[in-house]
Amino acid sequence: MERIAVESRLILLALTGSHAYGTSRPESDFDYKGVFIAPKDYYLGFKTFEQKDTGWDTEPGTGLYPMLDGVKDCTVYELRKFLSLVFNNNPNILETLWMDREFYAHISPVGEKLLSYRSAFLSQKVRGSFAGYAYAQIKRVETHRKWLLHPPERKPVPQDFGLDDDNYKPLTKAEMNAFLEFLYMLVRDCIEFLEPAQQLRDLLLEKIDYKAILKQHPLAEEVLPRVKEYTRATNDFIHLLHVSQGYRQALNEWDAYCKWKLGRNPERKALEKKCGYDAKHMSHCIRLLRMGIEILRDGVLNVSRKKAGDAGFLLAIRNGDVAYQEVKEMADSLFEEIKSVASSLPEQVDQEFLNQVCVELVEMEGWERGAMSGC
Repeated sequence: MERIAVESRLILLALTGSHAYGTSRPESDFDYKGVFIAPKDYYLGFKTFEQKDTGWDTEPGTGLYPMLDGVKDCTVYELRKFLSLVFNNNPNILETLWMDREFYAHISPVGEKLLSYRSAFLSQKVRGSFAGYAYAQIKRVETHRKWLLHPPERKPVPQDFGLDDDNYKPLTKAEMNAFLEFLYMLVRDCIEFLEPAQQLRDLLLEKIDYKAILKQHPLAEEVLPRVKEYTRATNDFIHLLHVSQGYRQALNEWDAYCKWKLGRNPERKALEKKCGYDAKHMSHCIRLLRMGIEILRDGVLNVSRKKAGDAGFLLAIRNGDVAYQEVKEMADSLFEEIKSVASSLPEQVDQEFLNQVCVELVEMEGWERGAMSGC
């Protein structure tokens, strides 16, 4: 969908990221997030559209939002996609609803109505979503630190894993994926007929991505006999699968290392050399964990870290002025706290309530303004 069509039905637009957190630096980018309601034919017809995250710097707009001219980091979500992310308590989505007023570039009456529900959108899913996002940040920190202290010396070759290109070739990605798909279906079939309680069944069959787990992580050596038993594969094939997965994982890590090494800007490279860790990711990790704990404990999302009182400390981490051991111990402590902090929030947001909110906001917006334009 073209920029002008999205802007014509925009109900909310916010300046997010470090500016809203109160931790921006002179070189910080301007990141925007927003919500719009799609035209009538996207609700009543076959067309679908979830979000616009490109074209802001190349397409003409309505002229109502000049701050978006030339901006590359802007994502505007269609209302239904936005509310689906609200249900999962996505950190980047929830904070869009809890900004200080000065950081909203636009709020329509429909947008005001959306904001009025923000407290009702919070649930204990925050425990997993904020901790999950923080964990992704710290995994990057640990990976980059490993590369800083012990960079790989060379590209891995099959011979490092007892493989030989001439006589004992590693399995290709397609061959491995075909076998793992077969294993995944066997595991799924076993779970399907266990007849557990519905909630457990939904967890095992719908909420755990076994396929991704199987394809992204080499099978542990202790489970190989059971895999052989399930699939009736030969010992030679199971061994070949195991070492091939190890080789492919090492190759992927080498590629990621090379990409990281080439992609770092000089300033970030100097900062990592100074403090020994990726300060930007670590700052985000601490912020996410503290926000999550505050939501669970107090039922509010404190976007402004100046008001929360830790903007200065987060900036100190971001500037590489806090020792790695100190900030790592703090992160470990916060991970434990977010798992155990007591909360009166509901387990999850009621989906029927979200559905009613969606209907209400769409009816408030109507179809006249911008209908059918730019589709």
